Amino acid sequence: MFALARLVVIGFFVLTVIYICLSLWSRSVRRGKLNAEWQEGGHEGSYEAFMDDGLRDYDRSLRRKLILGVYVIPVIIVSVIIYLTNFH
Repeated sequence: MFALARLVVIGFFVLTVIYICLSLWSRSVRRGKLNAEWQEGGHEGSYEAFMDDGLRDYDRSLRRKLILGVYVIPVIIVSVIIYLTNFH
């Protein structure tokens, strides 16, 4: 039982680090795309307002929610491996 608890705690920590890195990387990519779009021109308002609106849209996007798969997919894979190893 201690081994399972250790796996869960360490796994959660590692997955959290991966989630944070992926989230920051994806947000910086989106920021770069918004910056390139601003450089092309044709936008009204200030640069900061344009970036805030674009990043607010990104926060509500499907891509942002899919990054949560970092937690779901490894848990499912480990659960299947444990099941197949012990009960099949």
